[in-house]
Amino acid sequence: MAGGSKCFDGSTVYTYCMSNVATNQANSVVGLRQLRANLSDYVEDVKAGRTYTLTEHGKPVARLVPVTGQTAYERLLAQGLIEPARRRPSGLDQPVLASGTVSDLVGQQRR
Repeated sequence: MAGGSKCFDGSTVYTYCMSNVATNQANSVVGLRQLRANLSDYVEDVKAGRTYTLTEHGKPVARLVPVTGQTAYERLLAQGLIEPARRRPSGLDQPVLASGTVSDLVGQQRR
């Protein structure tokens, strides 16, 4: 949709309105504002295999793509190059058990 309006000097200024319509394209463009407003919808699309190019002020800044394959950790485990830990490392302090919030605990220690 296009429209024109008169500028203060009498010239015509044309403005254009575009909307992002879902297509079967592998890569679509989406602005950051639109992404923030509908993040969960875009995440679902990406999970389904769709890719988005993210723009800020009309300029591409990032790409949102589905995660494929194994992580580096999973690859190294599968290759037998590393092994997961079998026990908790020694020398670590036991977790602090407390009721209330961390702020309350810090406040009590400062008194």
